[in-house]
Amino acid sequence: MRGWLAMALPMAAALAGCGGSDQAAPEAAKAPAGPRMTVKAADAPDWQSVSAEVTSQDQAQVLARIPGVLSTLSVRAGDSVHKGQVIGRITDNQLSYQSAAYGAQAAAAQAQAVQARAELERVQFLAANGVYAKARLEQAEAGAQAASAQTQAARAQQASIRAMAGNGAVIAPANGRVLRADVPAGAPVAPGMVVAVVTSGPVVLRLDMPEALAAKIRPGAKVRADGMNGTVTRIYPAVQAGQVSADVAMQGLDAALIGRRVAAQVEAGTHRAIIVPRSFISTRYGLDYATVIGAKGAPSQVPVQIAPAANGMVEILSGVRDGDVLAGVDQGAGR
Repeated sequence: MRGWLAMALPMAAALAGCGGSDQAAPEAAKAPAGPRMTVKAADAPDWQSVSAEVTSQDQAQVLARIPGVLSTLSVRAGDSVHKGQVIGRITDNQLSYQSAAYGAQAAAAQAQAVQARAELERVQFLAANGVYAKARLEQAEAGAQAASAQTQAARAQQASIRAMAGNGAVIAPANGRVLRADVPAGAPVAPGMVVAVVTSGPVVLRLDMPEALAAKIRPGAKVRADGMNGTVTRIYPAVQAGQVSADVAMQGLDAALIGRRVAAQVEAGTHRAIIVPRSFISTRYGLDYATVIGAKGAPSQVPVQIAPAANGMVEILSGVRDGDVLAGVDQGAGR
């Protein structure tokens, strides 16, 4: 009996050992090696997409000052001009005729003045010798003065016509580049008609925003467009067709393409967001995942929704909560 027990106990122990190896729990999954971070919600800019145009701060209009015919226009769109430069000329033949007529009147008045002066000298001589009375002398003096006044009046009228003709010069009102000059030479123009448009002031990005959004924008708000950053410098206090304009100072704008439309984003307040580096997000089959480290150190792949943020960061919109621990992933894996 004792021999049987001595043989049975080792066999039972062996069988128990074999059964235990089949039921052993698998090892826990190991967390990937690499950087970790505890996500924390913070205030982030609320970016709103708006339409924008590259333009100059001001646009100076070159206006016709007299009626007539645009005889010359020496600039075209894109040409650089300086303030006071004569870029064209408007001629009015009627002014030439009037100037010639007033010139003839001035010449006739001058001849009459010479004659009246000579008559005055003769009367003065005769009055001094007692031939004419004092009344005759006063009459001659009045005639000489009237002839002189007529001469001055005719000359003043001729000078005014010449000054008006001088207003036919088309002059650039500011330093800049010609944005538009589409009136052909030989075309009739009227006073106040726009002959050309010249850019004036620094190049800015002009935003067109809905009036509801404009109420949230303040000077100094951040703007980004075409990989460049800027700030709002001026908001125009007028609503046109439901839109409000604002100027943005932005370095690197291409001044060669005034009027170019670009897509821009403007900062309109803030919201609570979870921002993480892009290296903590992996993408497989078009889906984005984050590796979340559990309370016991076990990793899990959580699908997330993300949106791009500045400086290589992304905003996690869903899938991760404030306080979760994320592990960095190999961006080349699973793509």
